Amino acid sequence: MSVEPTNFHGTAIVIGKTGLLFVGPSGSGKSELAFSFLTEAERCGLDAALVADDQIFISVRDGAVIARRPATIAGLLELRGSGIVKLRSVETAQMHYAITSVASPDTPRLPPDNEMLEIAAGAHLPLLRIARDSIMPYGKFAALAQNLFMTKGM
Repeated sequence: MSVEPTNFHGTAIVIGKTGLLFVGPSGSGKSELAFSFLTEAERCGLDAALVADDQIFISVRDGAVIARRPATIAGLLELRGSGIVKLRSVETAQMHYAITSVASPDTPRLPPDNEMLEIAAGAHLPLLRIARDSIMPYGKFAALAQNLFMTKGM
């Protein structure tokens, strides 16, 4: 199955070989959460890079969700209220998980099992939820990192 590129509103990063697509409405904290994951990954010694912030070209090739940055915003990420920062970036990466932030009162104690987000016709990514008012997104990154970013045999 192949789906031609479509413009998608979100933020895409890659940590090691794991692609993370931050999704949600405007102002929900996608860029800030992605930035915190990038900085914490680097602090932990993991290779990390931005693919794109705000606009991402998403395509599907042989069932894999591929994110590609528009050239005009290469390496740029907006931190609301703070400005635009320049980050190390890659042109394209496969996405493996979708991440969304949710308000704590709306967050069940445990997320649904095997929750998926449809990205394009027939293409899905596992959806991970992170509480928006988390005191430290870094702690959540560390918990996720053990399962998402480490290669087998380490």
